[in-house]
Amino acid sequence: MSKACPDTRGRWFWIVLLAWLLLNCALLWLYFDPAQKQLVGDEFDYEKRALALLAGQPAAELFIWPPGQTWFIAAIYRLFGNHVLAVQLLQVVLLAFCAGMLVKLWKTLDSARAACLAGVLFLLNPASLAYAHWLWPEVTHLVCLLGALTLLFCVADRPRLRAFAAGFLIGLALLFKSLLAAFWPLLLLCFLTRKQTRWSFAWLAALAFIIGLVLPISPALWKGQVETGRPLIADSSIYNLQVGLRDRSRSDYIDEAGLPALTAFIRSGATPQQRNAAAMQDIRATLAERGWVDLFLDQLGTQYFRLFNVKTLLESQMPGAACSGHLGAYGDHPLLPALTASSRIAHSLILVLFAFGVALWQRWRAPLAALTAAFLLYQLALYFGLHVMERYLFQMLPFMCGFAGSALARFTSRANAPETLAISPLRMTVASVLALLLLGLAWLGPLLDGNCG
Repeated sequence: MSKACPDTRGRWFWIVLLAWLLLNCALLWLYFDPAQKQLVGDEFDYEKRALALLAGQPAAELFIWPPGQTWFIAAIYRLFGNHVLAVQLLQVVLLAFCAGMLVKLWKTLDSARAACLAGVLFLLNPASLAYAHWLWPEVTHLVCLLGALTLLFCVADRPRLRAFAAGFLIGLALLFKSLLAAFWPLLLLCFLTRKQTRWSFAWLAALAFIIGLVLPISPALWKGQVETGRPLIADSSIYNLQVGLRDRSRSDYIDEAGLPALTAFIRSGATPQQRNAAAMQDIRATLAERGWVDLFLDQLGTQYFRLFNVKTLLESQMPGAACSGHLGAYGDHPLLPALTASSRIAHSLILVLFAFGVALWQRWRAPLAALTAAFLLYQLALYFGLHVMERYLFQMLPFMCGFAGSALARFTSRANAPETLAISPLRMTVASVLALLLLGLAWLGPLLDGNCG
């Protein structure tokens, strides 16, 4: 961030750096005191598989989770011993790179001030920083995605080489999470350019991108072909749809359908095809029982409350009542109230500023802005049906912080406003309504559910 932001030697740079360091220290203190945090959900599986891999006894592949995070943890443990702290410190650095790349990317769309504010909003959000301290693959996936976008939009030299490198990073991202499986072909539009009235497509660069993408995923695809008869990395979409249709609570870890459904899903067949077939039978039965209209309304009334919930994954793992979705993975600690309050404030602030940034935005013809909008809409569409938790918002947060940074820069600037945002009564009304909607989704879930009532 330092090279991209103006006046980096000034006091604000050092204030942000100090705040970032203090927040990471606080999160590490919370993680290890009074006792080390318990692993939650898929964290446990990633570490178990990494330890088995190091012991020469890899666990049987279920093709539900991509293997990237397992390999990542195993590689770090091999170098530094079986210490979670080594993974945490590396992921902290990777998350800082994510913030830096966000700044660099947003500078292509808006002013340096807006880009820096976007990076600060992302970097000083305790709920975002906490992902670097856990074993989920959110940070490793995100750094690959942002790295690829930085190569495609911020680097001009050697187009074929950077296309290959960008494709390689997208391939790595697919090994960490399957999120981009249906989205990555849109990135090929980056090689479509317009000169005056004629369009041209950089075929060789696009081919280099595809070769780069296929290279890192080839071993996993070959393993899938050998063991299942189909080239695949992981396939959990049908399972997640099955669970997503069962979700009733508007908050995480309340009447959670995931773990029982996962156990039943694994036992339902020996191969991914058999498990998917059994899950599809259950999905068809659910559709027949509830009907399309009721199902649509039920999904609309639950999914986005879960996604935008102000009770972030950080807060969910803190001590508290089980009926309100608290897991108690962290021990009791004097920092809990401050971290909870700051996390909720930061989350709400980002939602409000994002609403104003995206509603007032007018540079939608910029390729990166259009791709960002497509990415956000793609995820919102996915999570209408698939099982969704608040942590799935993390991959959207950098782009949401980009729009939020633009709004914050516009509303706090004393200089002439850039043309990035267009302010009018109609746009401000739409922005206000969207902000209230997002705040309602964030805060009203527990009230509507009557948790602990």
